[in-house]
Amino acid sequence: MSDTALNDIEKQTAVAAMVAALVTEYVKNQPLTVEQIPTVFATFKTEIEALWGFTPTAAASAAEPAEEAVEKQTPAAIRKSIKPEALTSFVDGKPYKTLTRHLTKHGLTPDTYRQKFGLPADYPMTCSAYSEQRSQLAKSSGLGQKRVA
Repeated sequence: MSDTALNDIEKQTAVAAMVAALVTEYVKNQPLTVEQIPTVFATFKTEIEALWGFTPTAAASAAEPAEEAVEKQTPAAIRKSIKPEALTSFVDGKPYKTLTRHLTKHGLTPDTYRQKFGLPADYPMTCSAYSEQRSQLAKSSGLGQKRVA
């Protein structure tokens, strides 16, 4: 093994140890899903390598996963996923009244969900029947009206 290769291995080992220690401490104090942990590892690794001025060799770079491809949905599939009583998730194919909590479980935000599946910016996160039900409840509770002194 050449000195350069050994030096790279030593650097990679040091980076891995530092990342493991930092992520361990970070996870203790942050509510993360299992799906989010690899992203946290990758972020810490990139930042530490940048701080140390270490750029991995081509072989090490090839081992890193590529960006997720956009799973663009057809207009017909998008229309079918929106029903008055439920929205069908493109993640697992199940119907939901509201997608936000479901997406959070899968480590997605509404914007990243829309990008990942090629959905329009105005794609709803709540089905129309549930939105109407919540609206009626708010109106019957007197929300949005001025208080009587």
